[in-house]
Amino acid sequence: MEKKPKICILRWEGGKVPEALLNLEMLPGNSTNPASYPFEIKMVQVPGACMETVMYNPSQKLLNDMIDMANKLVKEEGIKAFTTSCGFNAIFQKGLADAVEVPVFTSSLLQVPFMQQIIGRDNTVGIITANKSLLTKEHFDACGFADDLNFEVFGLEDCKEWSKMFNEPDASIDMDAVEKEIVGTAVAAIEKNPSIKGIVLECTDLPPYARKISEATGLPVLDITTLIGYMGLCLGEMKMF
Repeated sequence: MEKKPKICILRWEGGKVPEALLNLEMLPGNSTNPASYPFEIKMVQVPGACMETVMYNPSQKLLNDMIDMANKLVKEEGIKAFTTSCGFNAIFQKGLADAVEVPVFTSSLLQVPFMQQIIGRDNTVGIITANKSLLTKEHFDACGFADDLNFEVFGLEDCKEWSKMFNEPDASIDMDAVEKEIVGTAVAAIEKNPSIKGIVLECTDLPPYARKISEATGLPVLDITTLIGYMGLCLGEMKMF
């Protein structure tokens, strides 16, 4: 019997992803690159899912559509868990988890409370996000952040090359420059706040840089691929021994 994937990534609609961002999707480690995982992942495009409906103006209709799509995939294809291709879907975490029949983990931000516990309450969790201004208390509340959680958010929106992917979607991107900006943001965060002892990458396009961030800072780094890995272990898609 053919083995079917157990984890599904709900992706943005085809044609809605800026051309510049597609450069990142091809990198090993990117959340939507099938080669990033040691087991098969199902990927499904959600009509209407894009920057506008997820990041800028979270859409109730999109949430309802994702719920319907997920429950259909559970019944018809036996999917056992769902994640998404954008960390800002965190805002939909409660709605999806409450309405879908199987586990849903929309965003790497779900790992921030875990990181806080393992580094100690007196230390800070550094969060690196695609755009700090768009990450709100509503996202944090949906992911179970306690009021006394000790974290600081650092955005990439002011990085010249990174911002082209959002502001100039058809522009040519210097990928080496993007890497330097991302790693540099992490290093600068530690210099600004030495109490940061762990890092969580909100953006699903950042996992390709997790190892270099860890090497540059000496800190543990969590992202959406570590979360998918947890679920893969839980569902028996891979084993440690």
